[in-house]
Amino acid sequence: MERKKLKGIAELKKLREELKKTYKPIKQWITVCSGTGCQAYGCKDVTKAFEEEIKAQNLQDEIGLRTTGCHGFCERGPIVVIHPEGAFYQKVQPKDAKEIITQTIINKKIIDRFLYVDPLTGKKITLEKEVPFYKKQMRLIFGMNGLIDPTKIEDYIAIGGYEALGKVLSSMKQKQVIEEVKKSGLRGRGGAGFPTGKKWEICKNAKGNPKYIICNCDEGDPGAYMDRSLLEGNPHLVIEGMIIGAYAIGASKGYIYVRAEYPLAVHNASIALKQAKEYGLLGKNILGFNFDFEIEISKGAGAFVSGEETALIAAIEGRPPEPRLRPPFPAESGLWGKPTNINNVETWANVPFIINKGAEWYSKIGTNGSKGTKIFSLVGKINNTGLVEVPMGMTLREIIYEIGGGIPGGKEFKAVQTGGPSGGCIPKQLLDLPIDFESLTQAGSMMGSGGMIVMDENTCMVDVARYFLDFLRGESCGKCTSCREGIQIMYEILVNICEGKGKPEDIELLKEIAEAVKDASLCGLGKTASNPVLSTLRYFMDEYKAHIYSKKCPAGVCKELIIYRIDKEKCTGCMVCLRSCSVNAISGEKQKPHEINIEKCIKCGSCFEVCRFNAVIIE
Repeated sequence: MERKKLKGIAELKKLREELKKTYKPIKQWITVCSGTGCQAYGCKDVTKAFEEEIKAQNLQDEIGLRTTGCHGFCERGPIVVIHPEGAFYQKVQPKDAKEIITQTIINKKIIDRFLYVDPLTGKKITLEKEVPFYKKQMRLIFGMNGLIDPTKIEDYIAIGGYEALGKVLSSMKQKQVIEEVKKSGLRGRGGAGFPTGKKWEICKNAKGNPKYIICNCDEGDPGAYMDRSLLEGNPHLVIEGMIIGAYAIGASKGYIYVRAEYPLAVHNASIALKQAKEYGLLGKNILGFNFDFEIEISKGAGAFVSGEETALIAAIEGRPPEPRLRPPFPAESGLWGKPTNINNVETWANVPFIINKGAEWYSKIGTNGSKGTKIFSLVGKINNTGLVEVPMGMTLREIIYEIGGGIPGGKEFKAVQTGGPSGGCIPKQLLDLPIDFESLTQAGSMMGSGGMIVMDENTCMVDVARYFLDFLRGESCGKCTSCREGIQIMYEILVNICEGKGKPEDIELLKEIAEAVKDASLCGLGKTASNPVLSTLRYFMDEYKAHIYSKKCPAGVCKELIIYRIDKEKCTGCMVCLRSCSVNAISGEKQKPHEINIEKCIKCGSCFEVCRFNAVIIE
C-alpha cells in the first residue's frame, strides 16, 4: 500500500482508526507462526497451502490469513491459531490446510489430533491461552508477536503501535521521559541489569554531540534466541522504544547491531525501518516535531565478546571487537568518542509499555529490585522447549515444572544454568529460588540475557563446567592475560579431571584461578567466565571428589571413567545391541546373554541406547 508521511499526531490517530477497521475485517482469521523455528518446520509451505485453499473455496471475504512472529512454543511448530476463538493447533502440515478450513472454520469443529495434550493430565487443550506452557506466562512484550505480521507496519499501528511515541513528542519533555523510565524500575535485560533510566540520564547529561543510541542484538549465548525472536517478530516495538530513547537523550543517530547469523531478524528489521521512514516516524521532523532521528543496521560477525558494550562499539567502528578499560563508560564516551547509550532488544521493547501505561503500573510487576517481566529461553532436558515470558520473582520450580512441563522420561531434575555460558549452575535444593537479579547473583549465577538450560540426573556437572569453559576460551578476545590464560588453564584442569587424571590439589587451584580471572579481567566475559566452575564447585563438590578420588563419574558421562557391561539376568539375547556395535565389541548367541569386551569397547553408548530391556549398564 502507498504510505504517506504523517505530519502530526492527529494524522497518526486518524490512520490508526482507519487501520483498526481493516485489521480484523473478517469473521475469522488464521495466524501462522513464521519465526525462525517454525520456518525450520516448513511454515512457509503451510501458509501457501492455506492461501491456495482459501482461494480454491472462494473464501477471501470470509477468512483472513496472517503470518506472524514467533509464538514461543518452538518445538510445537508449525503453530496455527484460529481467531477470534484462539484455537491452538500444533505441528500443522500443508496437507492439513483443507481439513482445518472445512472442519474448524466452516463447520466449527475442533480437530483433536492437532491439539496439545498435557503430558501430566492427558487432557487435550483447545485454546492457546489454556495451554500450560502459556497459562502462567505474562506475555507483556512477547504476546504481540502472535498478533501481527512483522513485515507490515499497519498491523503494529492498528493495535496501538507508535502511540507512546506520539504521547512523548506531544506532551512530554526529555527529562519527564527519563524520570518515567527511572520510576518504572526498568533494568537492562542484556546481562548487567543496570538501571535503564539512570543510564539514559548519564548519556543525556554527558558533554559532546552528536549523541548515539545502539540496540544490542549480538545474542551469542548457546541456546538463547530471545532477542532474535523479538526483533524478527515485532521490530516496530523495538524501533519505537529506540526513537523514544533517542528523543529523551538527544540522539540523532541509532544503530541496531545484529548478528549476521540472524537473517530473518535483519530482513524484517530492514523492512520495518523503511516503512517507518515512509510514514515519517524516522527521519527529519518526526511527526511534524523538531526532532530528527535515523536508524541504521550494523551486522556483526558473530563474536560472543561483541555483546560487551565497548567491544560492540569497536565492531561498529570497523575495529576488532575488543573491550577497553572503563571508565570512561560508553554513556560518556562511546561510538567515535561521543556519548552513546546501549540497551539490548528486550530493554528497548519495554519502553513503549512504560510510556503508555505509566511507571506506576509497570513498577507493580515483579519484585522490589527487579521490575517487569523477563523473557527466558527454556532449553535442555525439559518437556516444553521454547521462549517464556514471566514476571520477575517467579520461582525456578514454577518455570521448569508448571510452564516447562518437567523433565522428560520422568527423570530427576539436577540443575539449571541461567545467564548463558558464563552463568552459574543452580541445584535442585534451590528450585524455589525466585528469579530476579539479586537472588540469582547470591546463588552464584546471574540473569544474563535470559538463557536457561535445564539438566537432568544423567548430567555430569564437572563435564558441564568443562563444556562451557571450552566455549568461553574460544570466544575470549585474548586481550586480558587473566581471561586468555586463566580460562585455558581452568579448562585443561577440568579435562584432566574428566579423564581421570585429576589431583586433590586441583580443587583449590581451580578456585584460585577462577577468582583471579574474575577480579583481573576487563569485560563481562572474563568477569563472569568463572561462574560455571565456582557454582559447580559450590553445589556439586561430591562429583568433583568422585572424579578425583574414586576415578568415577557418578552420572556415567565421562568416557574414561566408565565401563559398559551387560546384566546377564536381564539380557534376552535379542541381538539388537550386537548389531548396533560398530567395533564388534559385543559377542553372544541369539536368545542367550551377551557380553561386552571392555578392551574393544569405544564407549560410544549405542548399545545402551538401543537396549529395550535395560540390560546394558553403565558403571
